[in-house]
Amino acid sequence: MNRITKTLLTFGSAVCLAGAISAAQAETLKIGLAGPATGPVAQYGDMQKIGVMAAIEDINKAGGINGMQLEGVIYDDACDPKQAVAVANKIVNDGIQHVVGHLCSSSTEPASDIYDEEGVLMITAASTSPSITEKGYQLIFRTIGLDSLQGTLAAQHILNNAKPQRIAIIHDKQQYGEGLATTVKSVLEGSNVNAVMFEGVTAGDKDFSALIAKLKKNNVDFVYYGGYHPELGLILRQSREKGFGAQFMGPEGIVNSDLAKIAGQAVEGVLATAPKSFDQNPVNQARVDAIKAKGEDPTGPFVFTAYAAVELMKNAIEKTGDTDPEALAEHIRSNPLDTAIGKVSYDEKGDLTESTFQVYTLHTDGSKSPVK
Repeated sequence: MNRITKTLLTFGSAVCLAGAISAAQAETLKIGLAGPATGPVAQYGDMQKIGVMAAIEDINKAGGINGMQLEGVIYDDACDPKQAVAVANKIVNDGIQHVVGHLCSSSTEPASDIYDEEGVLMITAASTSPSITEKGYQLIFRTIGLDSLQGTLAAQHILNNAKPQRIAIIHDKQQYGEGLATTVKSVLEGSNVNAVMFEGVTAGDKDFSALIAKLKKNNVDFVYYGGYHPELGLILRQSREKGFGAQFMGPEGIVNSDLAKIAGQAVEGVLATAPKSFDQNPVNQARVDAIKAKGEDPTGPFVFTAYAAVELMKNAIEKTGDTDPEALAEHIRSNPLDTAIGKVSYDEKGDLTESTFQVYTLHTDGSKSPVK
């Protein structure tokens, strides 16, 4: 299905081949929610789901968008690139033209190729790889900053605050983790600080004895890890067991309560960059209370970036009076819009003009506190 055909389809309506009805006549607008519902990083998919569903519920309670109610439709890509492609094609075939997701950068990039070609507006609340928006897409946006900004912030903290003697940079060989690690390495080298180790581990590995032995042999006192929490949790726990006590730091992909479940006491004091704690902003108090009332956690790094993604679509539809993805993309790119993460504006590539990241200290109870 090409973009011309797609513009004829009502977003979220039961479309028949005989013709399409206007979006204004539709009772329901469907928003595709694409991300990991299963797999080792499904917890991050839960954060995205909490934010999207909370936004949909709030909008519906307030009367919907131009009289239309919203419905979230969940698609599981398991953060697997091949499955993400299958999900993207399914979303296109289902006639959905507005998507929040995907989550992992390695899944978002191939899915974006399909969405942009087929006329689907996609806003990712979690994918941070710069290469996604460097392709010149017209319909792809994000409500989170870039790895280049996050990695630079981490490197600056290492240089100006941590000031280690011997640093190692480890990554999980995936687009997200290795990209962040490479940025940190580049910024450090720009200040004449060279890592004594720059190595990759394999996602899914369980035994990191050899890595820890090498870190100890190289007298490493600071480790930056680019990747997700399952592997770092094991590295932290095994490091503690083997008497390796270096300071660790990672990205928002490690900010998960399960990190403490895996690493135990070894998680205390780990540093991480993550989006600002939008749940602490007083303007979001009612939203936070509503999420908690459902027994859900509003503190995850992707909850309010996902909430904001739905708000962007809502605001653009209300302002344009249209649901056409191209019209909405043009409006989002050209107009600052108010969201739960603040007023956001975009450059031509679909990236935020301001970073949302800051440095946190992680704790054994799963919480985080900002580094002053």
